[in-house]
Amino acid sequence: MKTTDNYLESVLALFRYYKKLGERSMQQLTEEQLLAAPSGHSNSIAVIVNHLRGNMLSRWTNFLKEDGEKAWRQRDREFTAELSSASEVEHAWKEGWDCLFAALSPIQSSQLSQIVYIRNEGHTVLEAINRQLTHYSYHLGQIVFLAKHWRGEDWQYLSIPPGGSGGYNQQKFDRDRDRWHFV
Repeated sequence: MKTTDNYLESVLALFRYYKKLGERSMQQLTEEQLLAAPSGHSNSIAVIVNHLRGNMLSRWTNFLKEDGEKAWRQRDREFTAELSSASEVEHAWKEGWDCLFAALSPIQSSQLSQIVYIRNEGHTVLEAINRQLTHYSYHLGQIVFLAKHWRGEDWQYLSIPPGGSGGYNQQKFDRDRDRWHFV
């Protein structure tokens, strides 16, 4: 397998991993918590999801042919309380991720050096993918942080809980060596 093929598999696995982190975080919340901002100058999870959807739809629609910042995108509106229910948050989440996976899944390793544009700035396909991966992971960290904040002591850990590292490591080292894969 070529390294570039491995890159595409790896990046798809990473996007799926971050998507799952967001879903597992939001599933722990009430509708009120999804829509609440901790202060007047911060975003709710609903606002972050709305921004992610807007960015994903803009970046990944006609990814190889059109600038990633579409004329129809209303970025400033993404940071307002447009989503007013848990079902709207869920729909926006699904719409954005579906667009991303529909655009990224057919990409071939031979296309990674192709130039695409975001705000009229040239990027290789590989650079554009990496740009979005880091952008989305940044916002997923915000979602996890807010969800953990809202749940408090009732938070269900998404990875190794405090005090669980020893047992987790023992379990990993007790099994046969295998290449590490993202969920």
